[in-house]
Amino acid sequence: MQRLIPTGDAARPVAFTEAPQPTPEPGEALIKVEAFAPNRGETFLLERPRQGLLPGKDIAGLVVQAAADGSGPGIGTRVVGHPAQGGWAEYAAVPTHSLAVLTDGIDSVRAAALPLAGITALRLLRTAGSLAGRRVLLTGASGGVGHYVTELAVAAGAELTAVTATPVRGERLTELGARVVHDVTAAQGPFDVVLESTGGTTLPIALSKVRPGGLLVWFGQASRSPVTLDFFELLGVAEGVTIQHFHYAGAPYGPDLAALVGLVERGRLHPEIGRIADWADTADTLVDLRERRIRGKAVLLTGEGR
Repeated sequence: MQRLIPTGDAARPVAFTEAPQPTPEPGEALIKVEAFAPNRGETFLLERPRQGLLPGKDIAGLVVQAAADGSGPGIGTRVVGHPAQGGWAEYAAVPTHSLAVLTDGIDSVRAAALPLAGITALRLLRTAGSLAGRRVLLTGASGGVGHYVTELAVAAGAELTAVTATPVRGERLTELGARVVHDVTAAQGPFDVVLESTGGTTLPIALSKVRPGGLLVWFGQASRSPVTLDFFELLGVAEGVTIQHFHYAGAPYGPDLAALVGLVERGRLHPEIGRIADWADTADTLVDLRERRIRGKAVLLTGEGR
């Protein structure tokens, strides 16, 4: 079968190679991949790839071999999955606890756009707690996570301000009900909750906009710049604020994937897909994703998904 592997070349970060079809463990199903969605964080891993890295965590496709232990969906079932790695290939072995069955109304493109960004959004909002009537600030909002957080938070009753780099990248967020600004300094606080994913100089500014006793959840560092906090600068502007680190990871993922599928099916969640392309264009797509030239998610189609 064909598989994409890292090259270490920033301009062409992946290349095709022939590889044996994966052999599933007893609790894994073999999936014929129809579509996969790279994440911006994965583009950073490709800059200095560790030995043995097989990228790919967000896939949708068809079960062609059921799990030997009897768990999970049977042969012929359409699924969305979140393997630990190896999804950018014609076939992927995925733990059944990290699969969810797709309904007839959800195509592989939208399904592939769900896993990492959607699971992150669900778990992030659970961490933030009830948002009904609360003022929320979201930084780095124009990617896949940002779109899902915005739609779900607004639907939950939050008054959400989203920070995006440009008006174009904020158009869809405005449609979803967010107030959009293009610099964190323009966000008009105080906020009950800040969801911060940029790091660098953004986090201290965002922190200064949290109400006394409020919450800042730090879930990313998209700027790739470290954060420095000055204790004395925070006196009087972030009194009693809780700063909480968040990372989405932790299997099983199947229940959250099923919840996301249900939200899409009921019209309560709409994946924002900025690019759909053949997987022959994966290298170019990864560069554009890394350089923030794609709004929302990018989805690549294998031969079966085209």
